[in-house]
This record gives sequence, C-alpha cells and structure tokens, in this order.
Amino acid sequence: MTIVYETKNFIIEAVEKPHVTREDGGHLKILPKKEFADRTELSPELAVEFIRLTLIVGRAMKTGMTNRGIEISRINYQDMGNWAFKKNEKPYFHMHIYGRSKDAKYQPYTEAVRLPDRASGFYDNFKPLNTKDIEEIQKQIKLILQEDKYKDPNWKLQT
Repeated sequence: MTIVYETKNFIIEAVEKPHVTREDGGHLKILPKKEFADRTELSPELAVEFIRLTLIVGRAMKTGMTNRGIEISRINYQDMGNWAFKKNEKPYFHMHIYGRSKDAKYQPYTEAVRLPDRASGFYDNFKPLNTKDIEEIQKQIKLILQEDKYKDPNWKLQT
C-alpha cells in the first residue's frame, strides 16, 4: 500500500491494482482506520472528516494529474464493497476516487467506470499512479489545506 495522505482517522492510498489505469486518470482510495460496514456507522465527526477528505483529495487528484500531463475532466467517487461477498467476507466501508480523462482508452469518461471481475483480465495492463504522480497529488493536498475553506475550525474538526 502506498499512502498518499493520512489523518487521525483515515488513510488515502494509491491503489496498486487500479480499476482506472494511470493514463485514463488513476485510482485512489480513502479508508477509515477503524473498520465500518458502511457509511451509516460513521459518527457525525467522522462523516464530516470523510466528506472533507473527498473534496480535498478529489480536487488534488484533478489538479495534480492534470499538472502531470493527464487532463482530468471529472472525478468519480464510488462507495461499494460488493466484491467482498464473492469471498464470503464482510464488506467494509471505503471510497474509490477515479480520475476521468477525456483521452481515456480503457475507461471512457463519458461512460460509467466498468468494473468486471478481477479474474476477467480487464485490468491486467492497468498501471497505478507513479511516484511523481503521488508527489504532485501530495503537493496539491498541502496547498488546498492552506485555504481558509479547508481549515479544521471551519469544519468543526478537532486537531
């Protein structure tokens, strides 16, 4: 797991086996540090922190990947977990963040993200975000966090 950013309660990771290849926009994931079945189990404080992170990370990904030469037209946010049932496991709450590029080859941005079973081979040639991509997204997160809109007190978050 490559950690892009971390808070007291959440980890943002660059997905090693992405659903959206780097050239199509990339794939990040937000995971709570404590396991929850779904978002309905989050406390109000965690829900606020989570939503704030989706805004920050989505914006950082869009700007960062565009700065890296992959123009992101849209960010998709998906909260699923259904694949756990295939392995007789309990699903756990997490959010996928997909960059969507107009130049996408495998995941055209005008369509919903295709999510066939991993065994289908569809993702076999997909590339994760690279070190320079991650560094640029991290840089953008730091810049966004300096904006008044995203400061902890404005979100009633305790530091």
